[in-house]
Amino acid sequence: MDETKIKFEEVVKKVEQLRKGGKIDLSSDEDLSIAVMNLVSLEEHFFFTGIKTGKAAYFDLLDEIRGIRKEMLGRLIEKSEGETWCVSKHLLAATMRLIEVGAKYHAEGKTDDAEKLFARAHQTYGMFWALRLKLIDGADVKKLPAGEKPWSYKDLVNKLVDCCDE
Repeated sequence: MDETKIKFEEVVKKVEQLRKGGKIDLSSDEDLSIAVMNLVSLEEHFFFTGIKTGKAAYFDLLDEIRGIRKEMLGRLIEKSEGETWCVSKHLLAATMRLIEVGAKYHAEGKTDDAEKLFARAHQTYGMFWALRLKLIDGADVKKLPAGEKPWSYKDLVNKLVDCCDE
């Protein structure tokens, strides 16, 4: 058995311990992470609509959505983890935007560009899960080039996080 497989199996064992201890429900957490992505997008839309229309009521809606997003992100990431909270929010926001632009490119027939953006979305979403599962901390995201990890961020999403695993 090669070293990469051994290390990934250690990651799987850690996640299984979290599942058995009732500390993590990956299926529900995946759904919740997608909800957080959409809440961040709503914050952005209410901001831009408020600016474009000059109507302050949109900023009130932004505040309300922001409160919901903070609550839901709090179910995924502990606030006491410093930069991890903010990094997680931005990773989810970036994932959502990469998916949206990739989908636009795909609809325009720019399939190569779309696939590249989808791959990047998958990578950033995997980084979120590495933080969520405490496999790395917020500072490690910047330090670890993809080729130097014993498992990839893609592996986390493909092998551990399965929304269909109820």
